[in-house]
Amino acid sequence: MSWLTKFTSGAALLLTLATGASAEALTSSQGALRIEKMAQGLDIPWGFDFLPDGSVLITERAGNLLLLRDGRLTRIKGTPKVSDQGQGGLLDVMVPSTFAKTRRIYLTYAKRIGRGSATAVATGQLARRNTQLQGLRDIFVAAPAVSSGRHFGSRLAEGPDGHIYVTLGDRGDRQSAQVLTSHQGSILRLTPEGSAPRSNPLTKRRGAQPEIWSYGHRNPQGLTFAADGSLWSVEHGARGGDEVNRIEKGANYGWPIISYGRHYSGLTIGEGTEKPGLKQPQYYWDPSIAPSNLLVYSGKMWPDWRGDIFVGSLKFDYIARLSGSPLKEVEQVKGEQTGRIRDLREAPDGSIWFASETDGAIYRLSR
Repeated sequence: MSWLTKFTSGAALLLTLATGASAEALTSSQGALRIEKMAQGLDIPWGFDFLPDGSVLITERAGNLLLLRDGRLTRIKGTPKVSDQGQGGLLDVMVPSTFAKTRRIYLTYAKRIGRGSATAVATGQLARRNTQLQGLRDIFVAAPAVSSGRHFGSRLAEGPDGHIYVTLGDRGDRQSAQVLTSHQGSILRLTPEGSAPRSNPLTKRRGAQPEIWSYGHRNPQGLTFAADGSLWSVEHGARGGDEVNRIEKGANYGWPIISYGRHYSGLTIGEGTEKPGLKQPQYYWDPSIAPSNLLVYSGKMWPDWRGDIFVGSLKFDYIARLSGSPLKEVEQVKGEQTGRIRDLREAPDGSIWFASETDGAIYRLSR
């Protein structure tokens, strides 16, 4: 069984039995996609993940953590107090592969620190009835805290090495993404307890934050591992220049030295689109689509899509499918339900679930 396989076939069956509204259909290159509303009435759903029993954890940016089970939503007590200034709040949630043994989950949120805020990673244990988060504690808090309410990043992913990877935005301070004494504008690699593994690439560089795995990012809000163990991220550009990146340890992805976008004023950014020593994106959008999360599809339900990348758009209300070498956008899955997609995930049965901010809902795509 691969490290990606967290759940049993029983969990997949429970997912397919979840109750929702009557199914409709979206058109796609694989024919009609059945679409079902699995949850509704949500207030800015930001992230979600699947528990082994088939239920789903959902975050609302205002600070609520919800449990979706059998078509019903229950609020989980014991969540952190969040700073909901600007784009901040309760952000991502991750159920690690060790959940059945430890019952631990991970959350990211904007933490109030003095007059500013910082992205924090917290962990706690779900009580047996999944209605209470116990022993919640921060295991990492980004430094420095700043007054800006922008660019928290904040997507979580568990690696095949058992470590936790976290995206952090530049918090609106462009140059900080190139400053290794700051966590801003980086992707981190943490142990399950929140420390920096000894093998992190920048651990021995004087003054560098040892948790940093890659840097030079603007605002990465998507992060996922492919079946081959490669790490992929998607990040917001400025006016144009949204990027899909294959993340390599210690690499510099260029922001704000290079970019395929422009400032909102129309002025150029940095030194152009390329520079030696700085990584190029695997794909970029111009104009921007405002990407949220991404997934690399397993092919379980639609074999022809195996290895393809799916990205949610917050701006143009569709799911982008990317494929090929070089990577390119080959399809847009779109319908009245795909408004402002904040998160999307592949479920254990191979269906694709996504969170719509526009509808305040979670949807499931299947055959």
